[in-house]
Formats: sequence, structure tokens, C-alpha cells
Amino acid sequence: MTRPASSPEGVRLASTLRELRERTGLSLAGLAERTTFSKSSWERYLNGRTLPPRTAVEELCRLANEPVGRCLTLWEIAESEWGGRAKEAEPARPTRPTAAPPSPAPPAATATTTTTADGSASVGAAPVGHRGAATAAVLASASAAVFGAIALTLFLLPGRHGTPLPAARPPASSSPSPSVTGPRCRGTACEGGSPMDMRCAAAPETLAEHVTATGASVQLRYSRECGTSWTRMWGARIGDRIESGAVGGFRTYRAEVKDRAEADTYVHTAMTATRPGTLVRTCFLPTADGGTECFEARVDRPPEPTPRIRTSHPSTN
Repeated sequence: MTRPASSPEGVRLASTLRELRERTGLSLAGLAERTTFSKSSWERYLNGRTLPPRTAVEELCRLANEPVGRCLTLWEIAESEWGGRAKEAEPARPTRPTAAPPSPAPPAATATTTTTADGSASVGAAPVGHRGAATAAVLASASAAVFGAIALTLFLLPGRHGTPLPAARPPASSSPSPSVTGPRCRGTACEGGSPMDMRCAAAPETLAEHVTATGASVQLRYSRECGTSWTRMWGARIGDRIESGAVGGFRTYRAEVKDRAEADTYVHTAMTATRPGTLVRTCFLPTADGGTECFEARVDRPPEPTPRIRTSHPSTN
């Protein structure tokens, strides 16, 4: 499904993919020859008109000798912001119809020779019932032999007549592998870290949003999974800055738009550990023509679970 990359996450992902393509030195036709995606698909991915599949990002990273971790983090953030998962539709393989097993042929009649009273011999078919009876007798004998062998085996098994059974060996314990897409830190362990590198920006909450006098958009973000907050900004000019930190805290983190690529996408501050109920403050500092603009937001406390009310039913006599 085609989804425009209109969000800042999608724009940044497309910009990163274009940089990787330039590093490879391949044209769109060259990418189509070296990957499993067509030239027209790469044109949509690199221009930001369509969210690329995860495998397309991985293949381009390999061609550019770029570690896939950072690019996949960008893809996960963009995909999460648009909702759903960008999965490639795999064509269903046609199944061959299975031939019905041949029906068993009826037992052939055997010819028998009988002698009449006048001594002449006549040829006829023997009744099928006699052959069925013989077959049943053979099967009964075979079944008796099998049952006897089973009984003898059970009698000789260890654990009978006081012989203890060997203890069952416990299965080898295997520690669960760490989540590939989950956060890499929580709480104070995230202090000063990047929300993208630590994978805390996959599904954050927007505590507050502000459009500055210069037209830049500033958002205060909060990750409940990581217990952190940070600020991001897009639509800004080179030299514009943002500051973010908990009110009454000891650290304030800053981010500045340094080049055209960041001005065309967005920048974000580092994370600060934030607990529910904390008041967070964000300020926008323009490079020129305007004063500082600040706003605050408080991290909501998670809703308390509703207590279950036990109802008693009247007893019936």
C-alpha cells in the first residue's frame, strides 16, 4: 500500500536512503539490478512517496556497507508513526491437486474344479467368503504375536519390580534473546541518550506541541516504555535551537539545526529520565528575528486499574 512520507520521520528516512544510494554510486537501474526491487519502486522510496519495505532498507544498507541498525531504527520510527506494518505481500504459491488414492480392487475369484456324480469335472469360481476367512485368521495370528511382544517388553522395562526409573533430564535452559525492536534502556540508564539510537522513539506520546512565530514546529515527546522525554523540531532554519529538561532538574539538553539536511528534516534533543507527574519545559531559540518561546507540559500518571467488584448471588434453598 502506498503511503506518502509526509511525516518528519518519513522525510528523514528518505533523506538517509538517498545518501546511501549516492554512496553506492548506483543509478536507479543499477539498484534494480542489484536488489529485488524495481527501478520505479526505488524512485518512490528515495523520493519519499512510499514507505519502503524493511527488506529494501536492509538491501540498500548492505550495498552501501552501512550497518543496518540505525537505518532500521529510522524505518521503525517512520512506520510506527504511519501506523501498521509495511509488509511485502508474498504471492501465494499454487498448490497442486493431490490425486485420490486408488480404491482397492475387489478380491479376484479363484477357479476350482469339482467332480459331478457322473465323474465329469466342472470348473467354477470359489466363494469369496472362504478367502476372507483365511485372511482374517492370518491377521488374528499376527495381532496375537504383536500383543505378546508388547507385554513382554513392558514386563522387562526398568521401573518394575522395584527397579527405579532413571531421572528425566531437564531441558536445556535458554535465556530469551533480547528484543530486536524493543527499547535498549529504561529510566536513568537513558539519560543523555538518543531516542532513536536507544529505540525509545518507536511509539512515543506527544505531551505538547507548539508552532513558533517563524513557522517551526516543536513537539515535547514522552516514552512511557523508556520513562524519558525529549523535544524535536522541524520546519526550522539553520541555526535555530531547542532546549529541553525537567523543571527543577539538573540537566538541560540542546539541539541545533546545523545544515540543510537537518533543516529539511528535523532535529531532536537527548533524552532525560522523566517520571509520571514530572513537569517538563521546552524552549525554542531562533537564530534571528524573534525571542525565545517556551512552553511546559506535565507527564500524566498512568490510569489506576479499576477494582473488581465481587457480587454475591442470593442463595436458593
